[in-house]
Amino acid sequence: MGALMRAHDWSVTPLGRPQDWPQGLKTAIRIVLSTNHPMLIWWGSGLIQFYNDAFSRIMGPERHPSALGQDGPACWREMWSIIGPQVEQVMSGGGSTWHEDQFIPLTRDGKFDPVYWTYGFSPIDDCGAVGGVLAICRDVTQDRLTAAALRERERDLARAWQVGQIGGFEVDLRGGLRGRRSSEYLEIHGLPPEAASESHQDWVDRIHPEDRVVTEQRFFAALNSREGNYSAIYRIVRPNDQQVRWISMKSVIERDSAGAPVRLVGVHTDVTEQMMAEKALRESEEEFRTLANAGPLQVWTAGADGRIKWFNQRLYEYTGLPAAEPSGRILASMVHPDDLELAMQHWSRAIETRAPYEIELRIRRRDGVYRWFLLRALAVRNEDGEVVRWIGTGTDVHDQKLVTAELGALNETLVQRVLERTRERDRIWNVSQDLLVVADLDGTLRSVNPAWSRTLGWSEQELLNHKTGWIEHPDERVIVQDELGNLAHGLQTTRFENRFRHKDGSYRWLSWTAVPQDGKIYAVARDITAEKAAADLLKSTEEALRQSQKMEAVGQLTGGIAHDFNNLLTGIVGSLELLQRRLGQGRTEHADRYIGAAMTSAHRAAALTHRLLAFARRQPLSPKSVDANQLIASLEDLLRRSIGETIDLQIRPSPKLWSTLCDPNQLESGLLNLAINARDAMPDGGRLTIETSNARLTGPLAENPALTPGDYVCIDVTDTGAGMSVEVAARAFDPFFTTKPIGQGTGLGLSMVYGFARQSNGHVLINSRPGQGASVKIYLPRDIGGIMPSMAPGPDSDDHRGQGETVLVVEDETVVRGVIVEMLVDQGYRVREAVDGASGLLILHQDEQIDLLITDIGLPGMNGRELADYARELRPDLKILFITGYAQNTATADGFLKPGMDMMTKPFDVEKLSQRVRDMISHSPSEPHR
Repeated sequence: MGALMRAHDWSVTPLGRPQDWPQGLKTAIRIVLSTNHPMLIWWGSGLIQFYNDAFSRIMGPERHPSALGQDGPACWREMWSIIGPQVEQVMSGGGSTWHEDQFIPLTRDGKFDPVYWTYGFSPIDDCGAVGGVLAICRDVTQDRLTAAALRERERDLARAWQVGQIGGFEVDLRGGLRGRRSSEYLEIHGLPPEAASESHQDWVDRIHPEDRVVTEQRFFAALNSREGNYSAIYRIVRPNDQQVRWISMKSVIERDSAGAPVRLVGVHTDVTEQMMAEKALRESEEEFRTLANAGPLQVWTAGADGRIKWFNQRLYEYTGLPAAEPSGRILASMVHPDDLELAMQHWSRAIETRAPYEIELRIRRRDGVYRWFLLRALAVRNEDGEVVRWIGTGTDVHDQKLVTAELGALNETLVQRVLERTRERDRIWNVSQDLLVVADLDGTLRSVNPAWSRTLGWSEQELLNHKTGWIEHPDERVIVQDELGNLAHGLQTTRFENRFRHKDGSYRWLSWTAVPQDGKIYAVARDITAEKAAADLLKSTEEALRQSQKMEAVGQLTGGIAHDFNNLLTGIVGSLELLQRRLGQGRTEHADRYIGAAMTSAHRAAALTHRLLAFARRQPLSPKSVDANQLIASLEDLLRRSIGETIDLQIRPSPKLWSTLCDPNQLESGLLNLAINARDAMPDGGRLTIETSNARLTGPLAENPALTPGDYVCIDVTDTGAGMSVEVAARAFDPFFTTKPIGQGTGLGLSMVYGFARQSNGHVLINSRPGQGASVKIYLPRDIGGIMPSMAPGPDSDDHRGQGETVLVVEDETVVRGVIVEMLVDQGYRVREAVDGASGLLILHQDEQIDLLITDIGLPGMNGRELADYARELRPDLKILFITGYAQNTATADGFLKPGMDMMTKPFDVEKLSQRVRDMISHSPSEPHR
């Protein structure tokens, strides 16, 4: 820094040349440059900066060396709001300042760095005034983190002691035996908080009178010995509740180089329950002896002096020794010679200390083989705490001993195996193509694997210790925060998808799996960008395929319609042209033949239209409550004539068959179509069966999930014909699809049946195999309420003529409207006509009598249904007859036809229209009608 200062051009600064600087500044600079402690100087009203090498190392490349000679507020802009007032205090003569563990934000190496500082600001004298400020500082961030970790470890230790109900203590053995007690110790002994530094005598006074002398003697004996450990079990009388509690004390005696005791550190544990259990054991000694003699273990007892008194039968059976042998001789003969001396030493120590006896040794079996046994013994005490006897057991642990030896050998290689596993884990971490990460619960990244850099382009240093908001897609930041909130509440993340920004500016799709554990988030992310792109491509391809199939179907449909209608129109147009030519020539012969041919083609065209509408589920239906058994029975003669004598027709009606809700005319047409298809499939004869049944579906059918659960009437039409392949059956309901030769079928029969069933809220299923016939099942919904039949004709139904009643006809098609008006006028009705709903509504607003409204449903603008609603508001009792050729299911909607309403389908016979008009005018509008 000295070289930098000398090389700096100070002449351009307010300070001028260095030789002209104040002596106070020169002295301060020499002090700063000669120390290794970070120091900085602000001089003059401009607070010009000087600093040493130690301070330059904590500034970061953003400031060093440009900060030399710079004014302080400009250099330390982000922290000047904190230190600026402190500097001003010193400069204004307010004296020195000192600050410890002060949080001051600092930008170093291109990132924000939360730093804690301990620093002081001192004035620099300039001829009796304050010329500048000397700053001495130290970065204490690491010290602060270390202290926080230490406090956390101390809290963990305190929690462990509290959970284990262990009380710690410390005694100074050099002066007065005064010590310190933990809060857990005070709780166990029933002491108040102020007793934490009680004296030795306070402890002695709390010991039970019967244990006091012995306990204190053993305490001093332990201090005077050379042993480093001291333990004892004794009773105390707690001052707070006068309860007698057993205390187990374990401690370490710290000694100086001469062996003199210096300090005693240990723990106290309340073992009252354990001591009470031993008392209960003594009380049940006799019962235990009986059980021991009957059990599988070797059991023995000894007196208080350690002499063996009794072995149970298991030991004699195992060793083969006679029960008459003295116990001492038995013990010597059954224990392995190499283990006998150690066993006796442990036994003598147990007798002396009254501590439990436990040792592993080898005992000879009656065949001379030695096996390892675990010998345990506990002292049995009386009410006064004196040992009256010992009870011991011998357990065969030979097999466990061998396993332990094997485990010991394995443990010798444990470190090596742990290292290998660690290397394996590191290899997985480094070579994984998935993004692995450990993060805080707030999303701060703490550890990332190399796949992050390979996938996103960012280096590990750019990612660590930052949250991911800066690389998240802006549209997904809210859902990412919600997912982090779920993880913070302990929920696991599975297949969470979002986008991260690549270093090149593009975004990558990631699929996450994450679990929270121990305050951290452990997550793995898979790059699914390619999968997303493939899915989008597949979706667009499928959409293009569906559009192509749709256009192909439309082409087939329009082609079939054009073919059939061209044939029919040829018959109609040709017959009418011939009729027109003959009439122009004044010739009337064969006119009936031409008219009949045109009518036949027109009726065939009408039938084709109905089939198309049935397939499209758009033909107007008149649903009624239908008894399928009765309807099929009425069709029997027609069916037999249609299929011929070579086919046996069997009708099997189901008893108690439910009523169904459908259009009976369409059902008759559908059954006739199925019968004709079955006839064509059995050219050499066969059997046709029509069977009915009730079907209650509690769930979707496996062969057709589109059929919703509910109650249905099922009509099964089965033949024994040639059958269909799977491919043909799959297309059987398609329009214009037929396997018959050209000219023998339109391919609309089955499609009409399908459309009728679907529009009636039912379905059709087909089951067929080549050579095994075919079965077509029609499912129609059950009629729960029962629908009233259509109006019966009046007694004078044969007379269709009017009596001067007024009929309003609303029809936008001029030809159709003219035909209807002319027919009504011929029948004696007074007719008003309108071309649309609006003009019809104007007529209804007039005062003249209207007995019947005939309206097309598909009017431009206001449709016929809307006109009918307005008309009923004006004339509640007005009777209404709808005519339609295309109704898009509105005619089948529940409540469409109200009392006093009826409907006819185009094209219709003039005779039938006249009959329907006469029936409606002659009946009351309050009668229900469907």
